[in-house]
Amino acid sequence: MLMEKERIQKILSQLGYCSRRKAEALLADGRISVNGETITEAGFKCLETDDIKVDGKSIGGTSNVNPVYLMLNKPFDYVSTANDPEGRPTVVELIPESYGRVFPVGRLDHNSTGLLIMTNDGEFANLVTHPSSAPEKEYLVKGRYPLNGDEVDKLQKGLYITREGYTALPAKAKILQDRDDDCLLSITIREGKKREVRHMMETLGHPVISLTRIRIGSLLLGRLPEGKYQEIPADVIEDMKTQCLYDKAHNTFVKTNPYEE
Repeated sequence: MLMEKERIQKILSQLGYCSRRKAEALLADGRISVNGETITEAGFKCLETDDIKVDGKSIGGTSNVNPVYLMLNKPFDYVSTANDPEGRPTVVELIPESYGRVFPVGRLDHNSTGLLIMTNDGEFANLVTHPSSAPEKEYLVKGRYPLNGDEVDKLQKGLYITREGYTALPAKAKILQDRDDDCLLSITIREGKKREVRHMMETLGHPVISLTRIRIGSLLLGRLPEGKYQEIPADVIEDMKTQCLYDKAHNTFVKTNPYEE
């Protein structure tokens, strides 16, 4: 599958280097170069495999690098970026330099834990995070207060998120524990808007105490200790790619470019 040229801001964001807004500021300051040429145009497009540099340091140019796929159990209070302006610890720091430059696929909030994929394969990252192809993600969510009895039904019908003003897609939900002071649910979503699960629980009247992602598609966190990583077998990666390209609504495999917006 051929890669498509994309705006430099989007590429830097996908690589976990910085936000798109920050990338625009870097462009304006003339701090980004592509294949040796300084770029200042906000609409400039290139390939992720081009030689992208920020302040003279290579960010792209991964076309000849062996692909790396790792699963990490993200610890509490680590941020899912390659760099943090506030100086907080990042998930990249947990991966040995011997793997080269890797970046997180998608995000987990700093106060969330659990399964995070780390890779240097931008095409795979696009496939797993793009709304048209992203796989299911399952979370173990501990919330305050006992359940009222209708939470699962509301989640499965598609909950209106009061704080953000949108209706979430129907989720899968299962009650695991219901006690006097708290509750524990398994919530599976596909949409993945920012802090969506937390906002769901707040809307239901159960602010989140802890949130752990335990599954992305067929990839399971299992017993991997917090803060540790392991390589993902090639057959699992291929299986995930197949799952992402499968259009369940039309019972067929996607034939068009899934990265186009």
